[in-house]
Amino acid sequence: MQKIAVIGAGTMGNGIAHVFAQNGFSVNLIDISETALQKALQTISKNIDRQIAKGTVSEADKTQTQANITTHTALADGVKEASLVVEAATENIALKLKIFQELDQHAHPDAILATNTSSISITKIAAATKRPAKVIGMHFMNPVPVMKLVEIINGYATDKNVTEQIVALSEKLGKVPCVVNDYPGFIANRILMPMINEAIYSLFEGVAGVAEIDTVMKLGMAHPMGPLQLADFIGLDVCLSILNVLHDGFGNPKYAPCPLLVNMVTAGYLGVKSGEGFYQYTPGSKELVVSPLHQNRG
Repeated sequence: MQKIAVIGAGTMGNGIAHVFAQNGFSVNLIDISETALQKALQTISKNIDRQIAKGTVSEADKTQTQANITTHTALADGVKEASLVVEAATENIALKLKIFQELDQHAHPDAILATNTSSISITKIAAATKRPAKVIGMHFMNPVPVMKLVEIINGYATDKNVTEQIVALSEKLGKVPCVVNDYPGFIANRILMPMINEAIYSLFEGVAGVAEIDTVMKLGMAHPMGPLQLADFIGLDVCLSILNVLHDGFGNPKYAPCPLLVNMVTAGYLGVKSGEGFYQYTPGSKELVVSPLHQNRG
């Protein structure tokens, strides 16, 4: 399994391509936007420069990693020779189903089709293909080059041999694979998102302020990042989408997204990506500044 295709050149896609390429795999990075592809290559270059500055890789490693990545705007061209395709497109079920229908037509019949989805049913995605036994979840954590975990999710029909191959492959990448089964939110987000949602409810109900909630969780529970800052980092729109998947999938009101989260996403306050969420973000600054919209809460 030397030829890998990665679909989607965004934050997750370029990180996944980076990790595979750095470990000697030939990677086809695919996106419909040439601009997105060029931006991804620039991001990968900057991220490797950080690794060089830390002494974990060399300039020669950077040259080889970059040489291992080829970009494509046509899905059919990018996946036809791949042994493994990792889809890392936007967390949108309709888009993912469309991509997997196309992959089923253009990828080699023996190719494994993986999705980096953080919450959408692997079984549902697999049902869009004629090879459900070869469809699996491969949920990397952000930032991909840094985070060790890969949550591997078996769909209802995923073949045991496919799971074993993906576990072994993850280990070759220097990752720690954890195999779970296909139920809403899997494990990572089934536990994480209710915690984030409860933190937002605590703010919404005036129990405490943004900084206080995050400080309690950082100092009291040894979390490296508070839940509200983490929500900003993930993207509040992504958090809302995952909570909706949990709420719809289980039909349990405990997963209902906080009205404050819904309002913030509706208003376009999405966190780091939009420049403001629970905190304000200024390019080049690492200082945590609570958003003026939340300074009087708590």
